[in-house]
Amino acid sequence: MDVSKVINGTFGSLWVDNELWPEVDKFEAKVALTYEEINIAGSLGTHRKLVGHSGTGTMTVKKTSSRVGKKVVADIKAGRTPRMKLVGKLDDPDVVGAERVALYDVTIDGIELMKFEQKKLDSQDVAFAFSNFEYIDTI
Repeated sequence: MDVSKVINGTFGSLWVDNELWPEVDKFEAKVALTYEEINIAGSLGTHRKLVGHSGTGTMTVKKTSSRVGKKVVADIKAGRTPRMKLVGKLDDPDVVGAERVALYDVTIDGIELMKFEQKKLDSQDVAFAFSNFEYIDTI
């Protein structure tokens, strides 16, 4: 194994509705699969059939502005569901190629209106869900 090909997360970046958010410090998106169990006569095993999926994730954003709140508060106050598109990119210069993943129909689980602690740099943890996704580029 060529250890120089292990991806360095320092070269990760995130776009929210086509706008780069350089203050995103940490990003994770994953898909959970939903199965229904199927029993077959004469088989002791429990079989499964895929019936759906759900996407969830989190991002940690350094607090440099009210960007997260401003992105969703108008929709929330108007009774509309805030929806957005996220595109994450890993582009380590040691690795040939870059990986990009797009998340669609993203909804935010909630926002922190304010938080602070003395002698600490502030950041916001933002949990979200999404209904669709695709790999745009793969390594």
